[in-house]
Amino acid sequence: MVSSTALTTKVTSGSPYQLDKSQVSRASSALLRHIKSKQDEKEKTATKKTLIGDNDSDDEDTPLHNEAVWLVLTTKKHVVDKNRLKPGKIPIPHSLNASPSLSICLITADPQRSVKNIVADPSFPQHLTSRIDKVIGFSKLKDRYKSFESRRQLLSEHDVFLADDRIIMRLVNTLGKIFYKSSKRPIPVRIAEIEKVDGKKVKKDPKSKNKDDDSAFATPAIVAKEIEKALNCAPVHLAPATTAAIRVGSSKFTAEQLAENVDAVVKGLTEKFITKGWRNIKAVHIKGANTMAMPIWLASELWVEDADVVEEAEEAKAIEGSKKRKQSDGEEEKLIEAAPKKTKKAKPAADDEEALSLAARKEKLQKQKAQALEDGAAPVKATGAGKKKRKSTS
Repeated sequence: MVSSTALTTKVTSGSPYQLDKSQVSRASSALLRHIKSKQDEKEKTATKKTLIGDNDSDDEDTPLHNEAVWLVLTTKKHVVDKNRLKPGKIPIPHSLNASPSLSICLITADPQRSVKNIVADPSFPQHLTSRIDKVIGFSKLKDRYKSFESRRQLLSEHDVFLADDRIIMRLVNTLGKIFYKSSKRPIPVRIAEIEKVDGKKVKKDPKSKNKDDDSAFATPAIVAKEIEKALNCAPVHLAPATTAAIRVGSSKFTAEQLAENVDAVVKGLTEKFITKGWRNIKAVHIKGANTMAMPIWLASELWVEDADVVEEAEEAKAIEGSKKRKQSDGEEEKLIEAAPKKTKKAKPAADDEEALSLAARKEKLQKQKAQALEDGAAPVKATGAGKKKRKSTS
């Protein structure tokens, strides 16, 4: 029989482990056209209309004019590596957070006063200072936002949430499902001071870690650079499953911009987040918030390792062996079936003999009964006459 680990036979040509740029471009332009046509239909059928509202530039930031575009990646095997499941980010050429009116909430390790001083420092870029509306430490976040309603209000007040990478994993229980079921999950930012010796990072022993380590923050220039990098990245939040969705653009993007972001995100996923890289990718799609998914890459094989593949020669031998086994098994079954048939023939013969002997006995008894009746008829009358004679003589 064929091995149970074999999923399919190996193709001769193999699959090209790279995106087809023309296919990505066609899919991007078709998806954007579809989204914009749906937006036009919504505007025409809208019940509330204003005189100048549709022509204002501010309306371009509304969800109607800025629908998100997602990259949906399907893997052949589950992503189970804990290091790859941590929240991360992938640099993209066209930022998703380029709006000057963006509201940023920065969640930091304690104490929060150190980060507030960094943001208020004169050397900190002004275009970032104006967009960071809130800086809150982890301990105050737990104290002030315990209720579901308070966390929902916090979510609605800001567009982007950045979090110190030292506390990013502790925010799952603190912020709850209201955050992690939305598209505003915190993006990790490295704002801690990094010790370097001869240009190399010094690894700290986790056993000898002090409480003061969390209070050490980088310089304003480094913190600003890390925040800029996070704003120009696509956040990645993988789950232990075979499907992941990453936001790669919006309906305001051109087809070229969307295609470039898709290429960058797929490259980042295969190099850093997906185990075995391209070998573990089954399909790549792009879709809008309310549209069907459009395929841009599909794998031509289902296996990840070559060991799971049966060569054609090996498979033919395995099939021949299985056929021989089936034939031998069939011959054995025929032999097994032949034995009961003989016993079945023998049983009816015995039954016939019993039936014949029984019929013979019945016939013999009937003859004896008839003979007895014939022989016994005269004696009965004679005995009766004798009794009468005895009565008369007496």
